[in-house]
Amino acid sequence: MADRTPESLPADPFAESEDKPFQIFVTGTDTGVGKTQASCALLSLLADEGLRPQGFKPYESGCKPLSAPADTLAMRAAARSELPVDVLCPHRFRAPLAPGVAARRLGKEPDWNTTLAAWERLRHGPVVVEGAGGLFVPIDSRRDIIDLIAALQLPVLLVARAGLGTLNHTALSLRALAERGLTVRAVLLSRSTPARDPSERDNRLLLEERHGLRVLGPVPFLRDPRRRHAAFRAALRPLLPHRAQGR
Repeated sequence: MADRTPESLPADPFAESEDKPFQIFVTGTDTGVGKTQASCALLSLLADEGLRPQGFKPYESGCKPLSAPADTLAMRAAARSELPVDVLCPHRFRAPLAPGVAARRLGKEPDWNTTLAAWERLRHGPVVVEGAGGLFVPIDSRRDIIDLIAALQLPVLLVARAGLGTLNHTALSLRALAERGLTVRAVLLSRSTPARDPSERDNRLLLEERHGLRVLGPVPFLRDPRRRHAAFRAALRPLLPHRAQGR
């Protein structure tokens, strides 16, 4: 990819305007990088502004029980939504596996039209969509998360680890998104462990220089969930509509 600074990039066609709702797809370079925490932070910021957002997690695994998918419920609470779980998360699996793998073990095929129908109910307002794992996690027998992003045609927030390995993993994810013509609004770096990592000092600047996009964070590792949530909110506030950033 060409070396460009964020200031030299063309205007973002997905940027918020007065007559266009805030919508974004939160994906990651891996599992466990902080996607749900980032999604909840964005939803809570939007809810604070009275924008009535919704959190959409069409595929969630590791649901015990199926009626209470943890990530979906966390997003619904952050958004202060009262929509049914079936709308916000139409495909749920008990096994802590990639959704497509969990479905295959059950001899089932997640209905793509069910996913699109749920999206149709949400797509006219502010919404944060969260994927499962990284871009090439299977969601059915033919599609991966990146196919879902392409179908919904949403800009992406890519959540990545702050430390060693993130330059490679982030570059591979950005290349895959670019090959599909998908827009990346920002990369968010997040520390997932308390261990010190000397690479964190350079990663944000190198990613900005190499890929010419906005890099937010790193969000510090904080054991207190409330402080961690506040740190995600602070890091992600620049993505909000301009009218809401200063509040």
